[in-house]
Amino acid sequence: MQPVFNRRHLLGIRDLSAGEITHLLDTAETFRDVSRREIKKVPALRGRTIINLFFEPSTRTRTSFEIAAKRLSADAVNVSISTSSVTKGETLLDTARNLEAMAPDCIVIRHSMAGAPQHLAKMCNAPIVNAGDGSHEHPTQALLDALTIREYKGHLDGLKVAILGDILHSRVARSNIYLLTKLGASVGIAGPGTLVPAEFADLVEQGLHIERRFEDAIEGADVVMILRIQRERQGAAFFPSMREYAVHYGLRPQHLERAAPDAIVMHPGPINRGIEISSEIADGNRSLILDQVTNGVAVRMAVLYLLARGNRSEEREAIAHVKKQKRERKVRKE
Repeated sequence: MQPVFNRRHLLGIRDLSAGEITHLLDTAETFRDVSRREIKKVPALRGRTIINLFFEPSTRTRTSFEIAAKRLSADAVNVSISTSSVTKGETLLDTARNLEAMAPDCIVIRHSMAGAPQHLAKMCNAPIVNAGDGSHEHPTQALLDALTIREYKGHLDGLKVAILGDILHSRVARSNIYLLTKLGASVGIAGPGTLVPAEFADLVEQGLHIERRFEDAIEGADVVMILRIQRERQGAAFFPSMREYAVHYGLRPQHLERAAPDAIVMHPGPINRGIEISSEIADGNRSLILDQVTNGVAVRMAVLYLLARGNRSEEREAIAHVKKQKRERKVRKE
């Protein structure tokens, strides 16, 4: 029996099964071909409306969701919080209810408060997609990371993944740990002691290893994932200075000598060059940072499609349409 994804919302990775995650990745793989065509559009969500409700600044994620919606032929509406009624004192729930009264088919939300998407999902009829909530989760980032790893490694099961940096404030780290361990990868995390929270020890039995030394986490790693320092969420000094962080925890070429010979390097962006990662690595042939951005569109197409697609006949028709066009292009090339 083929794995399916029948959830009403995408609020996080933690509650998803390995089968649901695999189905999301397989669907994204189908849509990835759309972005490589001359006409980057399919009619899968024609007539539907996607609202992007971002309470935090974002370039990659919001743009990625907008492009994903448009490539599915949906109407994408971006709500700018700086010019919305929130600045007049309107609550998050009232904002969402007012937007829902306009009958959107899906609401994508990013918020600085952990749990905001879950709160909306309880109160709204429209499907909710979590585009990042505080330091809690960022499910589509973990999915695009997994799609990128699977594209270059062919699988996730049995891989050793090192996640390095600001673990404490990283929703990317949490979602990736949940996803990668569910799909059989071994994950090692490392960073300054103040940025590797004790509660992560609860996940050790699921394939997570907490390393006290940066070098130990990288040793033999197939994937090295660097995290951005979340300065906007740090209410205290977690390390003496950025310079000292760069010296002790910045990824440099000599560190990669400890990793597997074919190890790949990833970063969710935006990167702080010379601090978390050297330019030599960020721009080197092992770096898949731009591939992550490309796969982000495919993953978000898959998520929007699966949540806002409507009935099953439309689903089969849309997938058949993509596959048919792929076969036709192959025949023309031959």
